[in-house]
Formats: sequence, C-alpha cells, structure tokens
Amino acid sequence: MASIKLAVVSTHPIQYYAPMFRELATDPRLDLRVFYTWSQAEQGRIRDGEFGIDLTWDLPLRDGYAHEFVPNVAPRPDHGRFFGLRTPALVPAIRAFGADAVLVFGWNSASHFGAMRALKGRIPVFFRGDSTLIDPQPAARRAVRRALLTAVYRFVDVALAVGSNNADYFRWCGVPDRRIAVVPHSIDVNRFADPTGQGATQASAWRAELGIPEDAPVALFAAKFLPKKAPLHLAEAFGASPGEAHLVFVGSGEQEPALREIAARGPRIHLLPFQNQGAMPAVYRLGDVFVLPSVGPGETWGLALNEAMASGRPVIASSRVGGARDLVRPDGTGWVFEAGDVAGLAATLAGALGEGRAGLLARGRAAAAASAAFSSAATARGIADAVVGRLAGGRG
Repeated sequence: MASIKLAVVSTHPIQYYAPMFRELATDPRLDLRVFYTWSQAEQGRIRDGEFGIDLTWDLPLRDGYAHEFVPNVAPRPDHGRFFGLRTPALVPAIRAFGADAVLVFGWNSASHFGAMRALKGRIPVFFRGDSTLIDPQPAARRAVRRALLTAVYRFVDVALAVGSNNADYFRWCGVPDRRIAVVPHSIDVNRFADPTGQGATQASAWRAELGIPEDAPVALFAAKFLPKKAPLHLAEAFGASPGEAHLVFVGSGEQEPALREIAARGPRIHLLPFQNQGAMPAVYRLGDVFVLPSVGPGETWGLALNEAMASGRPVIASSRVGGARDLVRPDGTGWVFEAGDVAGLAATLAGALGEGRAGLLARGRAAAAASAAFSSAATARGIADAVVGRLAGGRG
C-alpha cells in the first residue's frame, strides 16, 4: 500500500511540534507535508508580547520534514487574531499535494477554519487543540460557547485529544467518543533527559554562582512572569519553606519588576532572565522541584511540567494546570494544590522542600520514567495510528 499523504496545517514552526513532525516524517505509512499559514514568521524571528521580547529560537525547527509557508494576505498579520491569518492559496496547495487526510492545529483563524470547511467530506479532517473546561465561566457565556463549538466541530472527523481534560472538552462540544483519539501532549523527552550530562554540569556551576549551597533544596519557576501563572503567589508561599531552601525564578514578563523587588529583600530568592530553548535542560536542573502555580485562565496544559519531569524533577502544579490530571501522581511524580490557595501552596511547597535534595531527586527519577509516555515519538505514533486507522477502509 502506498504511503498516506498527510497534510498538516499549523501557524508557524513551534518548538514543541517540530520534534513530533520529524518523527511523523520517519513513519513509512505516511507521506507528510506541513503547511505553515503565518508566512510572516518564515524568517524565524517572532514577537512574543507576553515575554515582552523578540524571539529567535536557538533550536532547528524546520529540519527533518517537508514543509512550506503559504502566503498570508491578511492586512494585519497576527496568528492570535481570527482574521490575522488569511491564506486563499492553502486549500489549493493541499489539493495539489494530493492529500489523503489533513490535520489542522487550532481552528480559531479564518485560514484554518476555512480549510476545515472546504475539505470536510472530501478527505478526512483531523483536529488538534488543547482547550479544556477547567476555567469557570458564567452560565450564559458557557452556553453560547458550547453552541458555537458544537457547530465548529461538525467539520472535524477525528479529534486528537492531548489528554483527559481535552477529551472531556471535545465530548462537551458534541464530539462522540468514537471520533476522539487520545494522543498525548509531548516534548522532545530525549533532549531534556540530558544524555551527555552537560545540562547538569552547567546547572551545578550556575547554582554556585548564585551562592546556593550544594545541599540546599531549590524550588524553580521557569515560565512567563504573568498574573495567570501566579509567580507572586509562589514568592509569597515560599516564606513558609525551610530556612535552608532557595527559590529561583527564570523568565520575563509584566510582573518582573515586582519579582525583582522581592528578590532584592533577601539572599534565598533569585531572579534570572529569559533563557532560550538550548539552555532549558540546565535551567530545570537548577531546581530540585518545579512549581507551576497558575490560576489561569488559559493554562490548558503546561508543557513546562513535561520538560521538568523529563529533566528528572518532580512537580507542583495548581488545579488550573490542564496537564496535571494526566502527569502528576502524588505517590511519585509530584503534587497538586487548589489554584489560588496560597496557604495550600505554602504547605505543599514546604512539605516538598522538607524532603531535602535526596528525597526530591528520588521522586525525580519516577517523574522521568513517567515522562516517557509523553514523548514526541509517542505522539507521532498516536497520530499516525489514528490516521491509518481512519483510512483503513479506503482513501477518504
């Protein structure tokens, strides 16, 4: 049987997706081509308004798989706005490729939604998103949202859920179980496992530069300094932690001035600037436990949890972090506390740091083992299996 031609529609090269696309490209069952719809990102430099900086990722995101940028003709190009992506050449390009199936990442742009509508009924339409129902909403708004989404997902043949909360969301939107395949949200686990030990060596030197004693337990926050991620809650909660413990913040964002002021008050809280992807295996090893105290809205998964666990660190996550339901096991990989409960976070953090470096590193080994199920290779296999299974009875 000839390989199935799978067209993938995504906005731009993303550090979490590129390893998965490379894995898909090696599957002999598929002939993969990725169509990027935010052509303005072709040069690789993008503006991240939440970090407050211009970004050029220091990892190759376009190697190892076939792809092309489709011209975006929107007057105000912006992958975050519905009419910020308009690509009239997209559907003709997919047809010219001879696609047997299409996988669309995200529907909330004129480009992606238009492709779903145009291709539904002609070839199978697969969909990938990570929305959840964990953020509370007024009843009226929730009802309107459900009606809209039920209409949207009529243009999808198979929804590829990233985890349990996302699968619940698809069911709520009217997608029956027979049209949902759970395929894990993932990262390049091998890179964060630090096989050469370079990350561990760099982290050890970094801790020494910060004046952190070798045997001191360290909590780490590495994310955008935004209210929804609640770094100030973590800084407040840290006051109840053991006296020998340290707290490290890594990132940038609107709450950086407040965090800088807090860090200046004493020697046990440290603030480091944004680090590019190449440095992240070392960043996670700065800490002995990773903390993501998000209050939302919009923390639909929290891939930093995956990265920390693959780096051999247990995690503390709030109940508003979508991935915590699948990733965090209190008997091994970490702890979950109620979002917004600073006292609860303080107690959880104090208990974790009270285990000392040795206890936390033991939990970290369990976290690393669990992270293997959330690898780019596992995700690629799940996507390929779903596509092949759907087309097994005949093309389209």
